[in-house]
Amino acid sequence: MPTRSIETDYLVVGCGAAGMAFADSLIDASRADGVMVDRRHAPGGHWLEAYPFVRLHQPSAYYGVNSLPLGGETIDRHGPNAGMYERAGAAEICGYYDRVMQQRLLPSGQVRYFPMSSYVGEHRFVSGLSGDEYEVKVRKKLVDATYLEGRVPASTPPPFEVAAGARCIAVGALANVRERPEGYVVIGAGKTALDACIWLLDGGVSPEDIRWIKPREGWFINRHYMQGGDLVGTMFEGLSLQLEAAAHATSTADLFARLEASRQLLRVDPHVEPTMFRGPTLSSVEVDQLRRIKGVVRLGKVRCIEPDRIVLDGGTVPTSPRRLHVHCAAEGLSPAPETAIFSAGRITLQSIRIGLLPFASALIAFVEATRDDLDAKNRLCPPNRQPNVPLDWLRGMLVGMKAARLWSKEPDIANWIERARLNMMRGLPQRIGEPSVQEMSTRFTANVSQGLENLERLCATTSGAR
Repeated sequence: MPTRSIETDYLVVGCGAAGMAFADSLIDASRADGVMVDRRHAPGGHWLEAYPFVRLHQPSAYYGVNSLPLGGETIDRHGPNAGMYERAGAAEICGYYDRVMQQRLLPSGQVRYFPMSSYVGEHRFVSGLSGDEYEVKVRKKLVDATYLEGRVPASTPPPFEVAAGARCIAVGALANVRERPEGYVVIGAGKTALDACIWLLDGGVSPEDIRWIKPREGWFINRHYMQGGDLVGTMFEGLSLQLEAAAHATSTADLFARLEASRQLLRVDPHVEPTMFRGPTLSSVEVDQLRRIKGVVRLGKVRCIEPDRIVLDGGTVPTSPRRLHVHCAAEGLSPAPETAIFSAGRITLQSIRIGLLPFASALIAFVEATRDDLDAKNRLCPPNRQPNVPLDWLRGMLVGMKAARLWSKEPDIANWIERARLNMMRGLPQRIGEPSVQEMSTRFTANVSQGLENLERLCATTSGAR
């Protein structure tokens, strides 16, 4: 079969959250055109494979692409998210990205889209449907929007053996269970496992019928302080409290004690020192729900599920073929090491603020469209790797704060950020006259220099820790 040749300014590999935000911002800031390639049947990345009861960690209003709102920017009035902005679920997000492609990117005339196609390297991709191979002449850059591609249980086999006679399902299959098992065994310590436990509890499952295997304990961001819009002052309050904790901390242990005392970080078990920080959010109500589960197993990672026992790093626990084991142990977002976002002929999309990949990808596109110097672009867009351990909270704060300081000195970037829908701090300058915001501004100013200096010192004294 002959190879087809096409030409474009940017070849974007991946149509998930990062690739879509980049393409949307690029065509807004320039006349460049792009070819978007993705192995899936529709845009949306891992959301197409997500478990049906998953929701965003952050408000819908600050997710997606800049040009098209997600959700109605309403505040929930009931449930564990009451008092905070709505968070879209998987089905809504997938429909949203389809609208972005069909109503925004393709009608612009600047984007061509090739679903069900695998990138095979050297600016070539192959259609999984027709078998056609395409060779792309890239006038400017390849954009790698897959560097941080997540792994979810639906598409990732469990990292342990399941013996014949044992029942184990991926977390998404919970929604299809029709016969009540003797009990549930949730395997994993990250946000997916937390969501599974909360979903079971909300569905009426008794806490005594849930066994939770947690290889490690995690710190979680308090969602109360991750609100924008009319609640953006609360987010600024959180940032001010974080810097105050950083300014006065005498050690990393003292820092996390202060962050917990000021309700910036939460943990489920107050008696177990967390060794994990991946960046997701929880509400206080959800923490209280999770604490109802007393059957927690802390014997390391699962190695094998047998019909009558579970074999872990540190021992075994009994089980039964009548128990349903729920695989929540996929890696999630990739903790790949940071690499230069801009290089000759290539852009590797990564976060700049912890976890806010769509915002970073949109900003990267704006910087790409408005600047030519490679060093200047990398200076303005420092990569902030996906966090994994508590020390990464310190590193992430430092990278994000230093970048924000640089952005404030570039008038066009500062203006873009203030207008950007994906910027969770948008609108704060207009509220600076409010007494509560003024109070937090005073606290912020009093602690920002010392806080960042102290974070630098704490990172240096614990260098190499992962």
